[in-house]
Amino acid sequence: MTGTPDLTHRPAATDHPDQPVGPVAERATAGFTSEYAARPVGVWAAPGRVNLIGEHTDYNDGFVLPFALPQRTVVAAAPEQGRRWTVWSEQAGERISFGRADAAEPGRVPGWGAYVAGVVWALREAGHDVPVARLAIASDVPLGAGLSSSAALESAVLTALADLGELDVPLADRPALAQRAENGYAGVPCGIMDQSASLRCQPGRALFLDCRTLAVEQVPFDLAAAGLAILVIDSNAPHRHVGGEYAARRAACESAAAALGVPALRDVAVDRLDAALARLDDETVRRRVRHVVTENQRVLDTVELLRAGRLAEIGPLLTASHASMRYDFEITVPEVDTAVEAALSAGAYGARMTGGGFGGCVLALVDAAAAGTVASTVRQAYAERGFRPPSAFTATPGPGAGRIG
Repeated sequence: MTGTPDLTHRPAATDHPDQPVGPVAERATAGFTSEYAARPVGVWAAPGRVNLIGEHTDYNDGFVLPFALPQRTVVAAAPEQGRRWTVWSEQAGERISFGRADAAEPGRVPGWGAYVAGVVWALREAGHDVPVARLAIASDVPLGAGLSSSAALESAVLTALADLGELDVPLADRPALAQRAENGYAGVPCGIMDQSASLRCQPGRALFLDCRTLAVEQVPFDLAAAGLAILVIDSNAPHRHVGGEYAARRAACESAAAALGVPALRDVAVDRLDAALARLDDETVRRRVRHVVTENQRVLDTVELLRAGRLAEIGPLLTASHASMRYDFEITVPEVDTAVEAALSAGAYGARMTGGGFGGCVLALVDAAAAGTVASTVRQAYAERGFRPPSAFTATPGPGAGRIG
């Protein structure tokens, strides 16, 4: 299964999908009322994401296939007549404020607040008159698990401010603004996948994204109808881009593309991979290139299988992706490798680490009835290795960002 996918025939995205109000929204609302002695005018939510396949391909202009999680970051908000944005975070347990000068200069607001101020900065840099507001934030997207808690925060804040200010920001333009907030203000060199997933995903679909053209296709991913489930296993190994390793992988890919005379590694066809590798002198760089090129092809192959309704058959592609991340890109850790091996031994169709690496989560494609057994097998393997116990949940593809109250 090869070739460039058809991204032209796709259902239209929903700007504001209906989302249920739940405990996280209630906590955000209660936090707003407690902190500001008033009621918010609205409540907005944006989800974390799991990337089904396509790791470290986004910044190489390649293909990714994430879907939105049920876990969400929720922002309760109201306009403010003053000159400073005020933000309370349940998870941080603190309230911060910043003014226009702070939002105009990247780095002026540190820590978690940088992701909020960064959204204001990115919107203003794009020419929008961003409303001053009071915000209260609550979330059940796990921190440090590779499930894009930062993108969920940016996307929820962006959606809230755009609605409060009645800003003309088309849905298709929002991921790039959220990404710019993270790159340009918070200083994190992420690609555009996480923000695209948090803002553009739809229920029961995986988001097939071409990271060069930003074209999307909502690919059917009805796990329940196939009797399947995605088991997400939080390795409880801290998700950290150790010692700038993420940046080092990105730099290696960019230098390889320059050496090969192509705009990005996406332009190296899989049937020309051996010839391309022969032109590179460094063995480590060759392995990095091999991962990206073969991972792009695995995304294309996975999409073709999902279009055909052959969900269980994507399992070997997931497992091959993990092997590539382990041996060629070298971004796994013993906890995630153990989780993958244990899940496969318990009958998973396929399993792989998801996220940037060096910790985080594993996803396993399993029979829905076997999810508990697979999770138990992973916990037992962890106990035998002396690792901290993992946590696990099944993930159903959900909606992207929108107003929920």
